[in-house]
Amino acid sequence: MASPMRIAIDCMGGDFGLRVSIPAAVTSLGQFSDIDLTLVGDRSAIESALAPAMRERFTIVDAPDVVSMSDKPSHALRHKTQSSMRVAIDLLHAKQVDALVSAGNTGALMAMGCYVLKTLPGISRPAICSAVPTATGYSYLLDLGANVDSSAEHLHQFALMGSALATALDGIENPRVALLNIGEEAIKGNEQVKLADTLLQANQQLNYIGFIEADQLFAASADVIVADGFVGNVALKACEGTANYISSIVDGSFRASWLSRIAGFFALPILTSIYQKLDPQQYNGASFLGLQGVVVKSHGSSNVKGFVHAIGQARMEVNSNMLDIIEQRLAALPK
Repeated sequence: MASPMRIAIDCMGGDFGLRVSIPAAVTSLGQFSDIDLTLVGDRSAIESALAPAMRERFTIVDAPDVVSMSDKPSHALRHKTQSSMRVAIDLLHAKQVDALVSAGNTGALMAMGCYVLKTLPGISRPAICSAVPTATGYSYLLDLGANVDSSAEHLHQFALMGSALATALDGIENPRVALLNIGEEAIKGNEQVKLADTLLQANQQLNYIGFIEADQLFAASADVIVADGFVGNVALKACEGTANYISSIVDGSFRASWLSRIAGFFALPILTSIYQKLDPQQYNGASFLGLQGVVVKSHGSSNVKGFVHAIGQARMEVNSNMLDIIEQRLAALPK
């Protein structure tokens, strides 16, 4: 029988800390029979948050400090070496765990990850990648904010990593890779996007289909969509804001009068189905691709359901040998 997968949880990170991480950890043990969870954070607080009967089911590693959501990455890197985030990363580096999940400060998590774990050979900068819903399922979008300025070579590396992720997690033999641009024509876009287009066309490992525009993000036109971190983050946040705005309008419309409330009652099954498809919690769990270790970032404001999904994402990445597949793709590049 294979040994259980070991996943470290940064229990103190995020907007809600233990109020979300502990219930999510308990739920995950019931949902995934093949994992062991290491809870990292203030030991006394963690033990107090757990029912006595549950404590023996977890490994608890004490970490007295916390990286706040407002800490600058440089400050956290230098001064928060005993934080739950850093101790969890150190455990991953020492191979005492197989993956790490944190809802903490994104910049600090990236800085600590790069410093302790280092990047994979052939990767200059890691990228943040997450699934976004489409008409037929989901696509992977990266980078979502790790790099606000990316060269053409960085975009090329993001494409390789995103393609490897889609192959590893979803079994897609030749994932369709697209570059996010302001138009589909070859003359459109800034210089870095045009140069990246040339690099991607020349790479025979990739099933590169060219440019797509932002209005195609949810159209299932590609399996992997590549952008620099500034563009990717703005695109994702704009879409999330639009979805929330539409939801609020629909909700308000059905509450406007007694007649609309009756209509809303009959439309409830359809509305519930729509909301479930758009629920960001079911896509929670962004992968830090390019690090020498599986690191998954849960949204800082995630609820328990979303955090459980992030733990499941880490589990899938380890089970699929995602890091090995990325390394194989990189090793096959012409030197």
